[in-house]
Amino acid sequence: MLNILWLGFFLVAAAAALFQWLVLGDPAVFARLITSLFDMADLSVKLMLMLFGTLTLWMGFLKIAESAGLVAGLARLLGPLFRRLMPEVPAGHPALGLITLNFAANALGLDNAATPIGLRAMHALQTLNPEPRSASNAQILFLVLNSSSLTLLPVTIFMYRAQQGAADPTLVFLPILLATSASTLAGLLSVAFMQRLRLHDPVVLAWLGGGALLLGGFMALLASMSAAAVAALSSLMGNLALFGILIAFLAAGAWKRIPVYESFIEGARDGFDVCKGLLPYLVAMLCAVGVLRASGALDVLLDGIRWLAHAGGLDARFVDALPTALVKPFSGSAARALMIETMQHSGPDSFAALLAATVQGSTETTFYVLAVYFGAVGIQRARHAVGCALLADVAGVLASIGVCYWFFG
Repeated sequence: MLNILWLGFFLVAAAAALFQWLVLGDPAVFARLITSLFDMADLSVKLMLMLFGTLTLWMGFLKIAESAGLVAGLARLLGPLFRRLMPEVPAGHPALGLITLNFAANALGLDNAATPIGLRAMHALQTLNPEPRSASNAQILFLVLNSSSLTLLPVTIFMYRAQQGAADPTLVFLPILLATSASTLAGLLSVAFMQRLRLHDPVVLAWLGGGALLLGGFMALLASMSAAAVAALSSLMGNLALFGILIAFLAAGAWKRIPVYESFIEGARDGFDVCKGLLPYLVAMLCAVGVLRASGALDVLLDGIRWLAHAGGLDARFVDALPTALVKPFSGSAARALMIETMQHSGPDSFAALLAATVQGSTETTFYVLAVYFGAVGIQRARHAVGCALLADVAGVLASIGVCYWFFG
């Protein structure tokens, strides 16, 4: 799928460029294509340098949290919930710890670091699978929750916004938090319906009901505030959460008397290893998206959708962020490239860029996750995993649009 998508970007760009030259009489289009290629290659290297630092930093602190027992404590806390949502996984099974660590990495927005942990969790769940070629219920729930984007603190998106010159990189913290809550809830409920999970169990009700009450109360508070106050709160909470988590990890490590510096270095080294292979993907996707925009093909597509939105009486500002939403289920790197390109084209603090960042933080690469996670353990029958995961994606996109109009509209 990714091969077809990437090749399609270049072929469509070539066709659009030929049309502009032969029909519209604009030979300068080819100069714009070449300029875009070099500009995007240069941008890829600049982004890579900042991504190296971001992933290395957070993987180092995550290692401190793991060494201090915070991840194991979280696994024990979530144990009663997991036993009801994944009844076929025995209490204390190694898969539960790996799932918790994967969710922790996803919650911090470290999607590239979460993947190797998730693969280990999928292998652990496969040891309990009575039909190795067919996805088990536990594997489906784990995959759908992954594809629903459990992003609570999207540090990499903050990093991209900072690199593009956003006045306040953390401005999208609350929109992403609300949108990812909607996508995760949609994914969980759809899997629960298909697997007939007992959501009325007191423990499940306590978790879901407590979360719903907190989220509902928080949204009621936001509804009573002005737009400027909401934006200021999002900035404050984003920065406070970032720094607070770092201090909490360090304090837990010091309390447990672990060598925090050595643990940080060990985790940072893992982050470096995860990150160093990403540059080719960034170059490939950013250059493909760059020529697509320079050829005029992307603008033609968006203008058509914008016309339909106006004809339906809709506010069409969301249209400029649609490329990120449409591509995200197929390729995270392509969606990331489109988000960055939207920031460059419209400005990092434009409505389109804010919405694209929110969509990027609240949806996931469903088909990529499906192929990698299930392919790694030889699963050929996905059962209801695809439908539930796509439903979560749709919920995330719709929630992102609604929340961004609420916050920034």
